Amino acid sequence: MSMVCQVTGRKPSFGNNVSHSHRVTKRRWDPNIQRQRFWLASEGRWIKLNVSAKGIKTINKKGLETVVADLRRQGVKV
Repeated sequence: MSMVCQVTGRKPSFGNNVSHSHRVTKRRWDPNIQRQRFWLASEGRWIKLNVSAKGIKTINKKGLETVVADLRRQGVKV
């Protein structure tokens, strides 16, 4: 599964682990991506989206119809 939120566009960020002795190793922070099913009432069907926790909050705030319209405007197949 891709680690990119379809709603917010969040993706992994990269940085360093820094130990007590200041030894540096690479690491990455993964967003909380979940495969979620949503009922799209206007079309009478379920859709599946890869969304982050913030993306779920955005859908709850704006409404699924608005978010799906924005995704389609960007050219994402839903």
